[in-house]
Amino acid sequence: MKAAPLPSRLVYNAPGLIDTVAAWLLALLWILPLIYAIWTAFHPSEYATRFELLAPLTLDNFARAWDAAPFARYFLNTIMLVSMILCCQLVLCTLAAYAFARYEFAGKNLLFALVLVQLMIVPDILLVENYKTMAHLGLVDTLLAIGLPYFASAFAIFLLRQTFLGIPKELDDAARVEGASALQILWRIYVPLAKPVYTAFALVSVSFHWNNFLWPLIITNSVSARPLTVGLQVFSSGDQGVDWSIITAATLMTSAPLLIGFLLFQRQFVQSFMRAGIK
Repeated sequence: MKAAPLPSRLVYNAPGLIDTVAAWLLALLWILPLIYAIWTAFHPSEYATRFELLAPLTLDNFARAWDAAPFARYFLNTIMLVSMILCCQLVLCTLAAYAFARYEFAGKNLLFALVLVQLMIVPDILLVENYKTMAHLGLVDTLLAIGLPYFASAFAIFLLRQTFLGIPKELDDAARVEGASALQILWRIYVPLAKPVYTAFALVSVSFHWNNFLWPLIITNSVSARPLTVGLQVFSSGDQGVDWSIITAATLMTSAPLLIGFLLFQRQFVQSFMRAGIK
């Protein structure tokens, strides 16, 4: 008797194994700098360039880093900045997206095309013009100057417009029959149905502006307006000396809120992105 042939799907196990190994290697390469930062931050400076399993642990690097720079003020500035930008983006972009999705007006397609063009423009190109504008308004070295160029997000407008277009228009008609105004329809129908999209965009916005560096570096001059990224750069400059244990401890302090937030809510993060359709 002939032996039964093996299922054909077994032939394709090798490519799947290669993909898995490649993914683990890429993940390891990505996390190596973080592992080094954690090791260096929690050990004395003499162990920054050598690995010993029984090396003593210490929290002194974090205390010295916190005392060496006004990180409390940097944290406050960053939280205020990120919150201000996100609130303005959600309000302005929701109104703009609703108008593009449900209203007809002259130049609608042209205006939306201009919004899409902004997605192709690198923000660094506008640094000089933005600085001139802020100087003209007298806003240099303020949190408002950092956030103002980002209050209207082309990405958020596009994302919310596409989401609103997918909501049945019959819901609008039913709400109008009940006497609801346009803002009531937007708040009670469109916003709740687009909640996964709002969550996904909020994650993108917070992470981007928490880590934004170049524009805050240019527009700020004092501690009162510096966010964490600029404060960390000033702290780790040559004038402070190069002590990698203290520098990595400060780096972990500045990135800890995002890391902790991701570890605690990673499932919600992934589900929000999947429901929003962001790849």
